[in-house]
Amino acid sequence: MASADEFAAMFYGEPGVLGLLANGISAFLVLLQNFNGAQTGVPSQGVEHILAGVQLILIGGVTQLLAGLLSFRKYDHLSGTSFIAFAALWGSYGSTRIVLGAFPPSINSTNTTDQLYPANSTFRNTELATPPIGQSAIAGLIAYISVSFILAFCSATVNYIMPFVFGAITLTLIFEAVGLVGGWALVVSGVLELVILMCGLYGAAALLLKGVTQRYILKGFGNPLFDVLLLGTANNSNSQKIGEEKKKNTQYAEPMALGYLCDTISPFIFAFFCFGYLPSFFVGTIWVTINAFSQLFSSYYAYLRKDVYHTTKFCLHSTYWLVKSWEEFVLSVLIDREGVVSGRERMVGDWFFLATAIVLCLMSLNMDVLEVAHNLLFLLLTVSTISQIPLGGYYIFFGVICSLFTALSLYGTFARLINSIGEKTLIPVGVQPLSTEKLQDVLGLIKRCWVKPQDLPRSTVTQLPDALFYVTNGIAALSAIHSQDVHPTFLHLTIPWVLIPGAIIQVYVSRLGIQKGRRFGPIIPSCYAAIWATWTWYRFAGVLLGISTDFAGGFTAGAVAFLVLNGFLMLIGAYVNVVLLLLTLVMEVIVVCFLLSTLGRLPYQLEIAMLAIFSLICLYGTLASLANSIFRKELLPLGPPLLKATQEKADKTPPPPPCSIATSRKTSGLLSISKLLDAGGVCGVPTDTVYALAASCKHPQAIEKIYNIKDRPQEKPICICISNLEQLSTAKPPFSPLLWEFMRNVYPGGISCIVKKGEWLNKLGVGPAYDRVGTKESIMIRVPDHTVTAHLCNMTGPLAITSANPSGEPDSTHHDMVITRLGHKISGVLCDGESNEAVGSTVVNCLKIDEGTITIIREGCFPAAQVRHIFEKVKNSME
Repeated sequence: MASADEFAAMFYGEPGVLGLLANGISAFLVLLQNFNGAQTGVPSQGVEHILAGVQLILIGGVTQLLAGLLSFRKYDHLSGTSFIAFAALWGSYGSTRIVLGAFPPSINSTNTTDQLYPANSTFRNTELATPPIGQSAIAGLIAYISVSFILAFCSATVNYIMPFVFGAITLTLIFEAVGLVGGWALVVSGVLELVILMCGLYGAAALLLKGVTQRYILKGFGNPLFDVLLLGTANNSNSQKIGEEKKKNTQYAEPMALGYLCDTISPFIFAFFCFGYLPSFFVGTIWVTINAFSQLFSSYYAYLRKDVYHTTKFCLHSTYWLVKSWEEFVLSVLIDREGVVSGRERMVGDWFFLATAIVLCLMSLNMDVLEVAHNLLFLLLTVSTISQIPLGGYYIFFGVICSLFTALSLYGTFARLINSIGEKTLIPVGVQPLSTEKLQDVLGLIKRCWVKPQDLPRSTVTQLPDALFYVTNGIAALSAIHSQDVHPTFLHLTIPWVLIPGAIIQVYVSRLGIQKGRRFGPIIPSCYAAIWATWTWYRFAGVLLGISTDFAGGFTAGAVAFLVLNGFLMLIGAYVNVVLLLLTLVMEVIVVCFLLSTLGRLPYQLEIAMLAIFSLICLYGTLASLANSIFRKELLPLGPPLLKATQEKADKTPPPPPCSIATSRKTSGLLSISKLLDAGGVCGVPTDTVYALAASCKHPQAIEKIYNIKDRPQEKPICICISNLEQLSTAKPPFSPLLWEFMRNVYPGGISCIVKKGEWLNKLGVGPAYDRVGTKESIMIRVPDHTVTAHLCNMTGPLAITSANPSGEPDSTHHDMVITRLGHKISGVLCDGESNEAVGSTVVNCLKIDEGTITIIREGCFPAAQVRHIFEKVKNSME
């Protein structure tokens, strides 16, 4: 969050320029069409719509998507969420323009039907062949109006340019929606699109022109319209939670708001359809599909943040919306209403969604009320779409739940985004329904029957994509169950249920497996994606296309290849755990059934039994993988590997440490670490809070190494550490008496004070590292209450320090954690056992202390209330 006198560091980058220009140019394209239609009186048609749609997709969609992805990597919550959301908006609107150009309303619906579906096709709906473009676009635009209003409001807490851009987009969407039924509104929309263009160009110029020009001529992203902290209320019933510091992962922005935002758009469009406003889901499928793929990015960045819960949740939701949208497309566009009932009632795939939703509800009990309520409503969604519900009440039930889910997701978007921007719980999300310890006790009941749960390294329990791997395969397997006497409608409906989770989403899971060399990586997901894609092609689409066993030689050969390939996967499963081994064993039988089906000798009962068993294994694998990954304990057993790689154990001596190890209890230990620091090395050292990485200010290149070692964002400054205030006073910084007195009352201790930079830093000994510590205008100073650290600073001079952990991961509270996680990247570690605290220091902004105010940037081990009490006491004594 930007201070009153500084620009927000997260907007000093190209993603903001790219996103603003994409919005501005996209608005300009729509503006030209609107003004041309208003001037000539002839609305755009055919090729004009198609070309405009392609341009909107490429500029407003793809280009802005890139801006959003880059913003997430710059720890920019607002821009990352906004740009990806608006990329989905422009992409959907562009696709609607293409459909409008391809199917103009003037064309006779019967002719359009004949173009889409041959006359001899049994599965076509002649009444609904021409897509209801206007109604569908209105439904999508109204959905985005609500979320763009929230984005505009949230952007006001960061700067004063983005609210005008996002606010103009909100108003534009309103008049574009009205313009679909009344042409006069398109003129007003055009004026607002001009505002988007002008504000976007101004903001892009302000970002590109930095330094003096930006500060005095194009101030651009200066002060926010209001402080985000004003949204917190001290009188809230959950007052101890309001303003509470959240555990941060600063390597990537938080994707939770984006996930909730996507959960606002899709159910809103479905609600319009369920209540009869849309006669078919032709265009609605496009909007929901693009939005669902946007939600996959929230899952992806949750994965990069090592958040297995949100990785699984948002991917599951995305899969659900994709499957349901294409199911409704088939029902409303491809199939006659007479065949719907007989086909739907045999589908059972939604039961796996329901079971997985129950698992998510269980896993969220130790979170907040908002998360639990969101999962419970999703559970109701899965109940409302069970295929065995009679059609008479199906759409009413589904529409009501979609409406409730939309409302809660909208609130969740606002709460998650504001709390992410403020990095505090400012908007109430409720208390923790169940403590983490109690939830672990419940989940660990099975394992405690024979062994006590043990804390294990994450790599030995389960990996982040594992739960998704089981989810996608479970949905596909259960959806593929069918009898010999199958209705053609069932074949149409089953294609998206098997193809989307089993093949398309599992390719995404395979991509996650590649990231950072996960255990079985992309091998098994990639192979199973190919199996389910081939299964769908032959067993479901093949029947519709007329592929008989007489012409299935290629599929027979493919089935034999899958059998051999899965044999190697079984070997991999034996090296991993029992659950995965059982899964591959059952898949081998399923592939045998597929082979027999290509030969016309399929034992249907055996296939149904194997697919059901496969789904049950996937359900348990989902539950166990989620529980073990979230809590980093083997709460639910996956079974030991049956095969273990043999290792030579002739030399039983322990391996050498990855770096130099010294003990803080010996003078020689301090001397060795000080020599490493003086030589330009980076070392792990104890402090009065948690362990820190230290580099000598005499070597700026060593400070640069810290950023690389931690994968720390370059825009996050590093503080300096000195031994005592006397060392600071000798540099004669121009501090006011109030600041000096405040420092004397809090130093040494677990507090870091941010003060103005100046030439006094050179006298302090910072000299060569002046530009590598702090920001351009300020520096954070630490004076630890720790004898070892103080002696080390006396020996080396000022040190540049930051917490000794990979960026975004928990702090290191023992020297073993430093050695294990960073030992191979640093020069040495000064071992001092357990740290005094479990969290870092409290950061206090003292830049405006002479005006009588200080700001708590981060509450750490030193309570914020106590800091304010000390400051008031000092201030009163100086009056």
